[in-house]
Amino acid sequence: MSNTETVKELRNLTGLPFNEIKKALDAAGGDKAGAIEVLKGRGATVAEKKSSRITGEGIVEAYVHSNKKIGVLIELLCETDFVARNPIFSELAREIAMHVAAMDPKDSKELMGQPYIREQDITVAELITQYIAKLGENIKLGEFSRLQI
Repeated sequence: MSNTETVKELRNLTGLPFNEIKKALDAAGGDKAGAIEVLKGRGATVAEKKSSRITGEGIVEAYVHSNKKIGVLIELLCETDFVARNPIFSELAREIAMHVAAMDPKDSKELMGQPYIREQDITVAELITQYIAKLGENIKLGEFSRLQI
């Protein structure tokens, strides 16, 4: 696979900018798996740097399961209205709401530590970290509520 194809594949997989992917591939000596690990490390670094920023904007996401027996409301917070209106941010909110519907966490601490339902090798907290790296803003989970009949 050519370097350009690898960059495109990693771009589709991570949603990160091309220049970040290229730097990660260079740092990993062209190894795709190594580049993914480099990108994960950079995402954690970005999230750590942004963690003290105030999250005064965000959205409320609602999810009702197809059987109409489970419903979830979550509050997902970010720094700016610009990111709050971004479809990628809404995608994260929906993913977390579906996770809450499926896994029924008792509180935020339990939720953040749970393996993410669509990708069992990462936690919900790590999923949020990935989106912080993609969007370049601090993201925090606010309150959530799950109802079941």
